Amino acid sequence: MTGLQLKTLLVTAASALALAACGSAEVASPGEGDFGNGGGGTPTTPTTPTPGTPAADCPTGLTNVGTIANGTLRVCQLPTQVLGNLTLSVRAGTIYAISGRTEVGTDRGVDPASTTGTQGILTIDPGVRVFASNGGDYLLVNRGSQIFAEGTATNPIVFTSRQNVEGTTTPTSQGQWGGIVLAGRAPAANCQLTAPVTCTGQIEGTNAFFGGNTPADNSGRLRYIQIKYSGFEIATGNELQALTLAGVGSGTTLDHIQSYNSSDDGIEIFGGNANLKHIVINGADDDGLDTDTGWRGGAQFGIVTQRAPNSTSRSAGFEFSSAPTSTPYASRYLSQPKIANWTLVGRNSPTDAHTVMHFDTGTNPNLINIVATSTTGSVAGCFDIADGDTQTSFDSGSTPSLRSIFMSCSVSYRPANVARSTAVFTNARNTNVTALGTSTLTAPASGTTITNQNLAFINGANENAVTAVDPKTVYGFFDSVTYIGAVRNAQDAWWQGWTCGLTSGSTC
Repeated sequence: MTGLQLKTLLVTAASALALAACGSAEVASPGEGDFGNGGGGTPTTPTTPTPGTPAADCPTGLTNVGTIANGTLRVCQLPTQVLGNLTLSVRAGTIYAISGRTEVGTDRGVDPASTTGTQGILTIDPGVRVFASNGGDYLLVNRGSQIFAEGTATNPIVFTSRQNVEGTTTPTSQGQWGGIVLAGRAPAANCQLTAPVTCTGQIEGTNAFFGGNTPADNSGRLRYIQIKYSGFEIATGNELQALTLAGVGSGTTLDHIQSYNSSDDGIEIFGGNANLKHIVINGADDDGLDTDTGWRGGAQFGIVTQRAPNSTSRSAGFEFSSAPTSTPYASRYLSQPKIANWTLVGRNSPTDAHTVMHFDTGTNPNLINIVATSTTGSVAGCFDIADGDTQTSFDSGSTPSLRSIFMSCSVSYRPANVARSTAVFTNARNTNVTALGTSTLTAPASGTTITNQNLAFINGANENAVTAVDPKTVYGFFDSVTYIGAVRNAQDAWWQGWTCGLTSGSTC
């Protein structure tokens, strides 16, 4: 993904998207359709169907559009706009669907006291599955509305594609629907922070607004969820990814979230103060974690195992950027990502443009306890500063910090920036950094597979030999740990049970 790309969407996608004016705009998208005998009808309390047969109807507020999976599941479609409260519960013989731009609430503006617009609250219970059929289908939670999608470690909530429900996806499938977008009222680089009424931006891939002056804004809770086979390119450089966080505040809970096989980024953050924990991103076609427009939150415990890049995808583990370079450096609202205990596993790259950690415009980072590695033969390197202003950020003060980082790539620094990158790691404020090492990362469980997304991410002897920094002393949101990387050892199994595709034989 390329830097800051917030602009009004004025294109028409091949999937027959049609965007109208902001506010009540809807995305015209084909209905789910072709599910057999469907239609609206008055819902009733269903009799529990025989296993393998669909429910007779749908709950109130949802539309019965027929069946799927060889007639075994009743498809209950969400309205295009959720106003008030709507709950999706596990229900025998039932699966839920979104069609087109499915909004929770209407945009209520930047002011939390605003009475404009209408709030929506979408609640999703553990074990629920929601699917979509094409790139124009995505879920948008507007400013002032909330989503409460909370699965469990053994019963996650799954957002996936129609093809996956029908059993036709493969380990390389991607881009089969849009994704999930949360829009909040927290600050961002494209906002006038002293005048909240003008603090607004537009979200990539949509024409929805985000931003405000409420750092602790609360968009709800996402816990133990999978987002699979998502991502859609509306136009070149203008994409939906698995999860988009735009102006999302620190009052939002984002914990135990997996992105699997997104055709764009795994998670992209536009501004805001959102905090994240326990993140798994495997098979993203572009970047794993991509940040833009002044994100000032933290993320702890993350695993990124990348899909092999090609000529059109950089496929970095991290890409960090902020305000446009046209803004004077001294007045820029810099991104301040705080990252602790991530393991980034890159892939063999054909060019040096595919670094594992890529620092772009206006980023003032604090990275601790990181493991970055790539498969043998990659020429990309582990680390790259691609922007002079970001280098200025490193050189001008004590805030940027890279500590307790272990890099194991054929090239530690992107060749074009060896002098610049080497200076960062020899700076006195950056300690316990090991480069040019030979990683002993071990494969998960019993596998040793280096094919597709099943890659090694559990610490070995070299990683365990690096002295860790206590993350809690850096950022209060973080947990205290005594190791680097996302996973301490094979017994540290926080990623197991609620994810898919991380071990040999584990399918999605």
